[in-house]
Amino acid sequence: MNFTHPFLDEDGDDKLHEECGIFGIINGERASSATALGLHALQHRGQEAAGISSWDGTEFFTRRALGHVAENFATEESLAELPGQMAAGHVRYSTTGGAGLRNVQPLYADLASGGFAVAHNGNISNAAALRKDLVNRGAIFQSTSDTEVIIHLVATSRFPTMLEKLVDALRMVEGAYALIVMTPRGMAACRDPLGIRPLVMGKLGDAVVFASETVALDVVGATFERQVEPGELIEVDFDGSVRSHRPFGNPRPRPCIFEHVYFSRPDSIFNQRSVYESRKNIGMELAKESPCEADLVVPVPDSGVPAAIGYAQQSGIPFELGIIRSHYVGRTFIQPSDGARHAGVKRKHNANRAIVEGKRIVLIDDSIVRGTTSMKIVQIMRDAGAAEVHFRVASPPTGHGCYYGVDTPERSKLLAGRMDLAAMREFIGAESLAFVSIDGLYRAVGLKGRDPASPQYCDACFTGEYPTSLTDLAARQLGDAQLTLPVSEDA
Repeated sequence: MNFTHPFLDEDGDDKLHEECGIFGIINGERASSATALGLHALQHRGQEAAGISSWDGTEFFTRRALGHVAENFATEESLAELPGQMAAGHVRYSTTGGAGLRNVQPLYADLASGGFAVAHNGNISNAAALRKDLVNRGAIFQSTSDTEVIIHLVATSRFPTMLEKLVDALRMVEGAYALIVMTPRGMAACRDPLGIRPLVMGKLGDAVVFASETVALDVVGATFERQVEPGELIEVDFDGSVRSHRPFGNPRPRPCIFEHVYFSRPDSIFNQRSVYESRKNIGMELAKESPCEADLVVPVPDSGVPAAIGYAQQSGIPFELGIIRSHYVGRTFIQPSDGARHAGVKRKHNANRAIVEGKRIVLIDDSIVRGTTSMKIVQIMRDAGAAEVHFRVASPPTGHGCYYGVDTPERSKLLAGRMDLAAMREFIGAESLAFVSIDGLYRAVGLKGRDPASPQYCDACFTGEYPTSLTDLAARQLGDAQLTLPVSEDA
């Protein structure tokens, strides 16, 4: 079994990872084929496992597997196991619940009201508390995923209709979710009241399509209709009727700003904005805020490319591909030793010596998490003969954990959680280091700046200001504190 550090991808990077991506289609020919294609476009959102469930008018079918979509849903034989005109799928990284086939979604259950399949993107931040209560009342869980909590809440709801049961269940959860639900009566898609996790709706002929990103609509040939609004629940029946409900009121939305920075594919539209344009704008803000005397602007591929283009355009410093990335480093190539994992950076990123030798380089990356990859890439530039290496980061310092569906180390392992700017610069070994400011990031996505009284995005990983309660975290912290309380001498 290959070992992968929980905060490193299979190539040795220490990027933040979105937990998952979801896709659903109803009233479509070869629904499972469209779902597999849509999931392939969302593969960047989860590369550990994939699953698809379908409904053929009589029964549900589910196929789930570890690995990539193309490894498990690329043949006619595999898709023939998933008949019907309604299907939903899921790609995942493991955060809440951990790895293993039993946690791969969609999750399916036979309820008293009929079959129920759900694909969930996000994280329920009171899942442990809800799970404990459900187990005490006799519930038997088949997985360790927080998504199964939603199924049990629906199953135990006393409301008469499936829609009311689902709303009743969601009123009890806190945190972030985008859901696609299938029942024998049709499909429902909903988004948490703050809209932290993304979800969009499209049309493909007579079919209605839901996906985490617009790029999945593009790939299957669907037209983008609109985003599912924060707190909205959309029902679609087999007769084609579409009904919108707003059961959670209208709180001020707080979508995840890191979708603009890294999570979404650059060819997606998020929150009515081109992700590619947002990333270019971030680079331009960086150049304004943190100029540098240099010969070349070099992106850390691939995620640093749009911001580096923006930095180069704003600064007038030439853009060059000073690092070439290999796209063929597979997880089976990784061995379980530290040396092999660390060598993954060199296998994935190689200096273009003819370009960088003797030059003053501005390296542009989307973020710094633990700092280990940044340190290695700076060293790669030095080994290739770069005269100076200046590092610019297209996000503010990531100093706080995410509890809304992003795979994040505890704060003590985040470089910005334990070091100031000078110490971080010394750690990665660059001549200079600068991050875009939080206001610069907000300007890059079309706003005047961050409103500290009422932020327009969820930016807790940068600011530590969480927009919802964090029940399970508070309970863990209380437990840790109790473990360290002094014992009374009278005890």
